[in-house]
Amino acid sequence: MWEAALSAMENIFGCPCVAGIVPKSLAFLALGVVMGLSLGAIPGLGGLVGLAILLPFTLDLDTLSAFAVMIGLISVTSTSDTIPSVLFGVPGTAASQATILDGHPMAKKGEAGRAFGAAYMASMMGGLFGALILAVSIPVLRPIVLAFSAPEFFMMGMLGISMVAVLSGGAPLKGLVVGALGLMVGMVGMDFQVGEMRWTFGQLYLWEGVPLVPVALGIFAIPEMADLVIRGTRIADVPKDALRGVTAGIRDALRHWFLVLRSSAVGVWVGATPGLGGAVVDWFAYGHAVQTERGARETFGQGDVRGVIAPESANNAKEGGSLIPTLAFGVPGSAAMAILLGVFLIQGISPGPDMLTKHLDVTYTMVWSIAIANIFGTGLCLLLTNHLARLANVRVHLLAPLIIVVVFLAAFQAKRHFGDLVLLLSFGILGWLMKRFGWPRPPLILGLVLSSVLENYFFIAASHFGVTWLWRPIVLVIGALIVVSLVYGQRWTRTGMAADEPAPEPSAPTFRFHLSVPAVFTLAILLLVLTGVVTARGWPPQARLFPLVIGLAAAGMCAAQLFLDLFRVPVPGAGRIMDLEAEQGVPGRVIARRAADIFGWILGLLASIWLIGFLPSVPLFMWLYLALRGRAGWRLSLGYTVLALAVLVGIFHYTLHIPWPQGVVDAPQEALLQWLGG
Repeated sequence: MWEAALSAMENIFGCPCVAGIVPKSLAFLALGVVMGLSLGAIPGLGGLVGLAILLPFTLDLDTLSAFAVMIGLISVTSTSDTIPSVLFGVPGTAASQATILDGHPMAKKGEAGRAFGAAYMASMMGGLFGALILAVSIPVLRPIVLAFSAPEFFMMGMLGISMVAVLSGGAPLKGLVVGALGLMVGMVGMDFQVGEMRWTFGQLYLWEGVPLVPVALGIFAIPEMADLVIRGTRIADVPKDALRGVTAGIRDALRHWFLVLRSSAVGVWVGATPGLGGAVVDWFAYGHAVQTERGARETFGQGDVRGVIAPESANNAKEGGSLIPTLAFGVPGSAAMAILLGVFLIQGISPGPDMLTKHLDVTYTMVWSIAIANIFGTGLCLLLTNHLARLANVRVHLLAPLIIVVVFLAAFQAKRHFGDLVLLLSFGILGWLMKRFGWPRPPLILGLVLSSVLENYFFIAASHFGVTWLWRPIVLVIGALIVVSLVYGQRWTRTGMAADEPAPEPSAPTFRFHLSVPAVFTLAILLLVLTGVVTARGWPPQARLFPLVIGLAAAGMCAAQLFLDLFRVPVPGAGRIMDLEAEQGVPGRVIARRAADIFGWILGLLASIWLIGFLPSVPLFMWLYLALRGRAGWRLSLGYTVLALAVLVGIFHYTLHIPWPQGVVDAPQEALLQWLGG
C-alpha cells in the first residue's frame, strides 16, 4: 500500500513536466481547480456542468491527466459556491443551501469576510479528512470487494439507483421511473448477447448506443443555462469589502475543530452512501450541529458562524466519501461520480476490484489529488474571493452565448456526428421539463452509466447460478438494504427544511381529479416507456429479457405517478428532489416566453451548424444574440464576438486540434479554416 501511495505521489509531482517547469498532472489538477472555483461561484452552474463539459476533452488525455483535471474540478466547487450563498443568499450549488441560513445573515451584519474565512478553512479541513478516510479505507475494502461476484455487483448497482430514486423528496416514484428510464436509454444499440438492434429505429448513429456526453450536457448544462436566462439580466450585485474579517473566520474554524471533524464524518458517510450526495449533505451536517452544539437552537439562523462551518466541512468531505463506492464497486456515490465513471470508460479502466489491485496507483493518485486540490483551492479563494464574486455580477446575456457554444462543441466530441447535437438539444429540452415539473435528473445519468454493466452482471448471475443467486447471503443483505431505502428513504429528505423546524404532522391526502401540465408530462413519459416495451416484445428472448423487466417496472411506477398527478391535490412545499430547484420567482407566462426564446436561439444555432458548419455559425450566433437578445451595443457585440472566437479557435483549433462540425454547405467553413491556416 505504501509503495502505491508513494508511486501515486511521483505520478503527480514527477516528470514529464509542462515547459520543463510544472509537472503535467499537477498542471491539469490546477486547471481543474481553477475551473471548479469559477463554476462554483456562478449560481446555477457547478461541478455537474463542468464535468459534463470536460468529459469529451479527456478523450485525448492520458489517464493521470484526465483524472487530475476532473478530480481537481469536483473537489473545489463546494468551496467557491460559498461566495453567492453568503453574499447574495443564493446557493451556488445544491451543496451550499444550508450555508445560506447563517452565512447570509452574517453578510448583512458586515461579517461576510468572517463567514468566508470560516467556510474556506472548514472546507479545506473537510476535504483533507475525506481524502484521509478514502486512503485508509482502501486496505479494508480490498477483501470485501474480492468477495463480491456478479450477483453482488448487480445488487449494489440496483441499490445505488434505488437510493438515488427514493431520495427524490416528496416524489420517490419519479426518481424510480427516471432511474429505470436511464437504464432503458443505456440499452439502446446493439445487444451484446445476440446482436439485436434495440430501439435504434433504423438510425446508424444509435448502433453503438447513446453516448454519455450529449446526454449529460443536455440534462444538466442546457437547463441551468436556460434558467439563468429566465431568471433575468443580472445574477447579483456584489458588495464592497467582501474580504474584511477573513482571519477571524479562519480562527473560528480552527477553534471549532471538533465540529469540523464531526461534520466531515457526516459528509463522508453521506458521500459514501450511493445517491445521497450534495443535495442533502449540508442539511445533515447542519441538523447535526443544531442538535449537538451548545446554544445552537437560539443562535443558528441568525448569523452563527458554526452554522457556516458545519455544512461547509461536510460538503467538501463528501467527495472523498463518494469515491469509495465509485472505486470499490463501480457504484457512483453521487451524480458527479456518475459522470466521472464516464472517464473510467473513456480511459478503458473498470471500477471495482481492479482499482484496489492492478490500478492501485491510480486510486492513490486520486487521494493525493483531492488533498492537493483542497489546499490549492482554499488558497486561491482566500486570494481571489473578490474577483470570483464578481463573476456573479456579469450579465447573463453575456455569459449565455459563450457557454452555449462551448456546450455544443463539447457535445460534438462524443461521436463527432451531427446526431450528437440533435441528442444534446433533445435531452436539453427533456432536462428542462424534468427540472420544471419536479422530476430528478441525476437518476437518469446513473441509469445510463450503469445500464450495460448491470445487464452484463444480470446475465452472468442468471447463467452461472440460475435462480440460486438470489439466496446468496450478501445478495440478501443488499436486497434488505434496498427494501429499507425504498420504505424509509423518503423520511431522510425531511432535512430539506430548517433543522430546528419541527416536522409537520402527517395528514390524510386529499383526492380529486385535476388535469395539469405536470400530469400531461407524466403521461408523455408513460407513453414513451410503453412504446419501448411494445417494441421490445419482438426481440429474441435474450435481448428482450432485461429491457422488458425494466420497462414493465417503469411503466407500472409511471402509471402510479400519473394517478397521483391526476387525483392527488398537491401540497405546497411537500419535499424537494435531489436536484437544483427550478426558478420560482418568475411568473408562469414569463417563464414560458423566455424558455421558448432561449430554446429558439439554441435551435437556430443547431440549424445554422447543419447548414453552414460550426465555425461560421459561432460568430453569427454570438453577434446576433448579443445585439438582438442581449441588447448590447454594436461595438460591445462585435468586440465580445471577436474575442470569444479568438479564444475558442486558439484553444480548440490550434491547441487541442478539435475537428469542427461540417454543414451541408461547407464553403464558408472551408474558407475560414484556410484563412486560419488549418
